Amino acid sequence: MWKPATDFATMRCLTHPLLRRLLGLSPRCMPGGLSQSKGPILSPKWSSLRQSCSARPGLVTATDMVNYWQKVFETNGIPEARESSEYIVSFVLGAKTFQSLNSKSLHTPLTAVQQEQIQQLSNKRLERMPVQYVLGEWDFQDLTLKMRPPVFIPRPETEDLVSLVVEEESRKCGKNLGLCFPVSVPHPVILEIGCGSGAIALSLLCKLPQSRVIAMDKEEAAVDLTRENAHRLQLQERIHILYSDVSYSSAKQLLLWGPIDFIVSNPPYVFHEDMASLDTEILRYEDLDALDGGDDGMRVIKTILALAPSLLKDSGSVFLEVDPRHPNMVENWLQAHPNLLLVLRAIHKDFCGKPRFLHIQNQSR
Repeated sequence: MWKPATDFATMRCLTHPLLRRLLGLSPRCMPGGLSQSKGPILSPKWSSLRQSCSARPGLVTATDMVNYWQKVFETNGIPEARESSEYIVSFVLGAKTFQSLNSKSLHTPLTAVQQEQIQQLSNKRLERMPVQYVLGEWDFQDLTLKMRPPVFIPRPETEDLVSLVVEEESRKCGKNLGLCFPVSVPHPVILEIGCGSGAIALSLLCKLPQSRVIAMDKEEAAVDLTRENAHRLQLQERIHILYSDVSYSSAKQLLLWGPIDFIVSNPPYVFHEDMASLDTEILRYEDLDALDGGDDGMRVIKTILALAPSLLKDSGSVFLEVDPRHPNMVENWLQAHPNLLLVLRAIHKDFCGKPRFLHIQNQSR
């Protein structure tokens, strides 16, 4: 789970008097200055910037705006100040990233409307709203998905969870192709538990064109957003979206679609005692139930594993994203419940080298 880090070194540098003058910051434009003001602290340059723009619109470039809002974000203790500013400006200019803007776009004066849009979005970021919600969309794998609070924001490492499912399906297909008798083209049935924005489910539909997906979530806002994203991507015919919590009663409903090849989930797995230490962006805007995994972080994980044998095909798989402390805990739990006939096949690391993903398989009976 990605958590932006505050650039404290930059914040400390802003307290130096000379540097404050060079950056055009007043004495109160310092970390901690919020206590002296009812609102966010803006650089004194903003009033002159706005006056010159209103008198002679078109003097401010994209680079100017990025640099200005970076200073404001840093001064107000906003994490990822540079990145936030770049994403907002590039979004208003119709680009995915600031780096993808050409030289002409970077140096062409912004219109008054563009400047106002940037200010409005930046004001939301000053309220510690995550950039994904500020922009209202975010990329996951090769898809651009709509985002809105409080639906859980997909983190970049979760893209690896999708890749693991695709790799396992490819491995199974390759194994079938090696058989000497004809095998029908597979149409894997995938269940995603806790679909959120639909990022995992919709990515799998794109990566596995023959697949069908059942996506479920206990939050109506998440179900609605998954449905909206499915329609935007024209994938609505291959996905069935359920407004339901994971439970034994929902398992009976799920069996209507037949045995399942893969269960995939990025469930709530934060230890309850760690919830209070999450970033302000998360605590203020995201659905905390999508993060809180209970005392051991395994409340939902245990439910998924308990239901898996009744839902999976023989040799079907469960793929989970978990806390790095969970692999050993899950393995011990499975050993304490041998009647489930589930075995931990593999532990995969995320791009930070932490054990993050579990492949658990249903043993043939």
